[in-house]
Amino acid sequence: MSGTPTRGNPSALLQRVSQHGLLWPVLALVVLLLACGLKSPGFLDVATRDGNLYGQLVDLLRNSATPLLLALGMCLVIATGGIDLSVGAVMAISLAVSLTYLDGAADPTSPSTVAVAVLLGLALGVVIGAFNGFMVTSLGIQPFIATMILMVAGRGIAMLITKGQITTVTSPPFKFLGSGFVLGVPVPVVIAGVVFVLVALAVRRTALGMFLESIGINREASRLAGVKARSTTWTVYVLAGVLAALAGIVYGAPTMAADANNIGLLKELDAIMVVVLGGTRLDGGRFHLGGLVVGALLLSTLERAVIIFELPSQTTPLFKALVLIAVCVAASPRLRARWRRPAPRPQRPAPVEVAA
Repeated sequence: MSGTPTRGNPSALLQRVSQHGLLWPVLALVVLLLACGLKSPGFLDVATRDGNLYGQLVDLLRNSATPLLLALGMCLVIATGGIDLSVGAVMAISLAVSLTYLDGAADPTSPSTVAVAVLLGLALGVVIGAFNGFMVTSLGIQPFIATMILMVAGRGIAMLITKGQITTVTSPPFKFLGSGFVLGVPVPVVIAGVVFVLVALAVRRTALGMFLESIGINREASRLAGVKARSTTWTVYVLAGVLAALAGIVYGAPTMAADANNIGLLKELDAIMVVVLGGTRLDGGRFHLGGLVVGALLLSTLERAVIIFELPSQTTPLFKALVLIAVCVAASPRLRARWRRPAPRPQRPAPVEVAA
């Protein structure tokens, strides 16, 4: 009688769960949440006030929106075997463009004016993504070098836009994008959730996801198979630029201030960390969008844990590195293969034949 390998077999089910790439990130997230809950008794409480959700868990969801948006674009780029180091600078440039436009507008509180400012920021993300894609696909420059150009020069561009000053505006509709609520849920969470669903539908309900994986595994073979590797790669760099621009707007909306020196600083490394924690390999090929949610939540929880345990904020990168090392080592294919390797059975001595 045939059936699925795990049906009615708890050991097989346990083995399958232990082999899942998200097991260790999820366990790390649960441990961090429980530790924060023990240290701060009200950490796990969620309250409703004026129909809106409040609490530290809600704040974690809000803070996870920016790394999730960045990681979505980064994950698709990495799936093709590339990398985008410019996403942090794109955040600074897009926010600088949006707030500079609002600062010079006649009525920065008008929703239509805010809509134009947001569209300008997103359009700049399209331009930057197209530039990165052109450098990688048309000129054949390695993605690490091609995107490092704007990583270095991007903040200078943002400083030119803001004239070296911190641009601030007063615009409640713009602030709503970062601190408002929709049906009781923070707007950044809603934006990140909608974008995640749209990207997931695009890569899992169409052939785009298969194209990305085939390019990442073997670009030349995918081209010979009829995949338009150049245009597909160009598309994901544009998408990464747009998502980075959106992340910059959402990130800077609560303060309504564009600080070109600090907005998006080292956020490209956070995006890569979220992608790695989500189970996507950096050498391209298969990618996992669902793991990005766990990675973004783990990153935000870790940053909050540093505050709750009253540790110096300068040590946050150290703890990020420690968590990344622990999760990657625990999920190592070689280590898991060694755990699955059965112990050698003792050899029975051969019977001794006695001559007649």
